[in-house]
Amino acid sequence: QVQLVESGGGLVQAGGSLRLSCAASGSILSINIMGWYRQALGKQRELVADIISAGRTDYADSVKGRFTISRDNAKNTVYLQMNSLKPEDTAVYYCNAGVQALGDGVHRNYWGQGTQVTVSS
Repeated sequence: QVQLVESGGGLVQAGGSLRLSCAASGSILSINIMGWYRQALGKQRELVADIISAGRTDYADSVKGRFTISRDNAKNTVYLQMNSLKPEDTAVYYCNAGVQALGDGVHRNYWGQGTQVTVSS
C-alpha cells in the first residue's frame, strides 16, 4: 500500500509564501516522477509543476519564476516552494507520484488527499 501525505497549505496574503510538502510511504521500490496539481473551484485540475528522479523540472507558465519544485529521493518527498502568491493561486493542491511498489512490475499513479491554499487580496 502506497500513501501520499501532503502538508503545508493554509491562508496567506497576496505576495506571501507557502511551502508544500508531500511524503510517499509504503512498500516503495522506486518513484519516477513526482508533481503538484491544483484544482480551483469550478475548474479542471491542472499541472503546476513536476520533477523526475534525475531532477529535470517542468512548470506551468502561470507559476514560472514564482514556484520551485524540489525532491528528496532518500525521503521519497517532494516540495513546492510558492513565492509571490496571487489570489488566482487559490486552489486545492494535490501531490502526484508515479510509484513502483514492491512486487509490482510497473509504476502506478498515486494521488494525495489534497491541501487547501487560499491567497487573500
